[in-house]
This record gives sequence, structure tokens and C-alpha cells, in this order.
Amino acid sequence: INSLHNIDNIKQFFNVVNINIVKYLKEVLIALSPILLIYLIMNIFIFKQKKRNLISILFGFVITYIGLVLFLAGANMGFLTFGSNFGSQIAQTTYNWLLIPMGLLFGMVIVIAEPAVHVLNNQVDSITDGRITRKTMMVALAVGNGIAVSLAMVRVITGFSIWWIIIPGYLLALSLTLIAPKIFTAIAFDSGGVASGPLTVAFLLPFAIGAAQSIEGANIFQDAFGLVTLVSMMPLITIQLVGLIYKIKVKAAILNDQKEEIIYFGKGANNE
Repeated sequence: INSLHNIDNIKQFFNVVNINIVKYLKEVLIALSPILLIYLIMNIFIFKQKKRNLISILFGFVITYIGLVLFLAGANMGFLTFGSNFGSQIAQTTYNWLLIPMGLLFGMVIVIAEPAVHVLNNQVDSITDGRITRKTMMVALAVGNGIAVSLAMVRVITGFSIWWIIIPGYLLALSLTLIAPKIFTAIAFDSGGVASGPLTVAFLLPFAIGAAQSIEGANIFQDAFGLVTLVSMMPLITIQLVGLIYKIKVKAAILNDQKEEIIYFGKGANNE
């Protein structure tokens, strides 16, 4: 990846791209091959799907393969360098506190771009028949991710221990499991995994590392690393808080309906 800094002409650029594309062609093929192989075996003996459906699924695998190769190559070739340089440049200024709002902004934007987040949001919206919408999920995840990255930037600048965030954070998340609707609790734990996806590792972590390298007294291993942990923790809190708000609103709506029924029947009795 660092070889991108040494590119002087278009030929060198394509050489670097070629090396990385070949690398991810192999890695993604190794990752997807077992899934495809198991499916084909199951289809022969159990599923026995029609030829049209089989072709459609195989075409989907090809598109997924190409997409993952291009995505991983682009994210790792471009985002790693850009994230590190951007964090380093801001940290070198007298206004290094700007890392905090920048972290908030980048955290919110990156989670919106995470492919796995969109897949999860679509599944949640479909399974719950729209009761938990894609927009609700996205807002909750974006806010949580933004807060997590901004807290990580505070750590980079001040150097305080990550335990001051992790312990209260997980205690709050576990406490919310007792009062939040169960469906939101389950979704929250899955959301923590998808929020800390490849874009987070390819851009936000290098952003924190670059900042730590340029701040005097900062320790890269102690202050920069741990960002992904914070990102995976915050959805446990924000999604369950959304569930708690949802629960309160449902109860309030039921109480309002009951009051309206009492008023209605009360008027009917007076008319009689």
C-alpha cells in the first residue's frame, strides 16, 4: 500500500493496481469457494432447483466476487493511505481538537457506506414488516458510530485509558438488555458486528493511527488501537435505546387509545 507514495508515472500506478487486484482475486476466491461448493452439492442432492434459478444464483456469486475484489482493492489501496495522512495532517496543526468533530463526521458517514450495514437494515425492515425501518436503523448506527470515533479521537489527544469507556459502556449495554424489547437487543448485538466492517478498518483506524503518530506523547498501540472495539460497542447502546423509545411510544399510544375509548363511551352514556 505504501508503494502508492512512490508512483511517478501511470505505468507504475497500473503495476501497483495489478499486484493488489491479483492479491484480492485470490483471497476472495478462497473465501467464497467453500460457500459455492457447499451450495452446489446441496443443490444436487437436496434443493434440486430449476435451471433458471441456478443460473441466477451463480450469476449473483460472480457479481459478488467481482464486487468484493474491487471493493477490497479500492478500500485498502486508497483509504489506508488517505486516512493515515488526513489524521496526521490535522494532528500536526494547533487545532488538533478538530480530530474530535472530524471523527464524529467520518464515523457517521463511514457507517452509511458499509455494505453489510445496508444488508442488515434491509433484513430487519423486511422481517419486522417495516416496524423497524431502514432509516431508523441507519440513524441509530450512524449516531453510535460517530460517537464511538469521536471518543476514540479524545483518547488519542488526551491519552486516557480505554477502560473508562469500555466498562461503563458495556455495563450500560447489558443493563439495557433488561428493559429494552428483546428483538432490539438481538438486532443490537448483530449491528455491532456489521458497523465495524472493512471501511472502518481501512479508513477510521488508519485515521486514528496517523493522528497518534503526529501528537507528541501519544502511544499508537495504547491510544489509537481500540477504535474498532468502541465502534462495535456503541450500536449495543444506541439500538437498544431506540428500542426503549419504541417501547415507551407504544405504551403511550395504547394509553391514548384507551382514554379515547373511555371518552367515547362516556359521551354515549350521556346521550342515552
